Amino acid sequence: MIVAILSDTHHYLDPRIAELVTSCDIAIHAGDICGAKVLQALHPKSGKWVAVRGNNDALQLWAKEESAIIANIPEVAHVDLPGGILAVEHGHKHGTQQPCHASLRKAHHQARAIVYGHTHKMLCDETQLPWILNPGAAGRTRTRGGPSCLVLTATPEKWSVQSYRFNDIA
Repeated sequence: MIVAILSDTHHYLDPRIAELVTSCDIAIHAGDICGAKVLQALHPKSGKWVAVRGNNDALQLWAKEESAIIANIPEVAHVDLPGGILAVEHGHKHGTQQPCHASLRKAHHQARAIVYGHTHKMLCDETQLPWILNPGAAGRTRTRGGPSCLVLTATPEKWSVQSYRFNDIA
């Protein structure tokens, strides 16, 4: 199974990342979505996406007509994949500037990998289980060198992660 992992779009999904999502089986969004049009732009092969709320996804920050959508997006998700569980949360409750990896691992000890966003900094910590993955920012806001995402390939025997960073659009 091929999984697109993105976060921190803040109202805008980079079209190159949207295109990459179409080659994946499912899409994961780790919060700070900030609008339904971002989720509507995700078209993985299966049509399935999983999203969690970030600190900027409060009900009062979304358009009033989208309140039912954000109300149904959880703060934490656990996705069953071949070979294990992928835990997803925004990460802001595990440290303001930099979420604590030990805290994330303690909260999701049953997972094979944990995805978080919030920092807008791409990171792949595969030094111990569960892995800690941050796809960076997939929109325009604080991309730190360009919009980015991760693609996880999950089989029952092996997981691997590939990172993608695109040049900023002027």
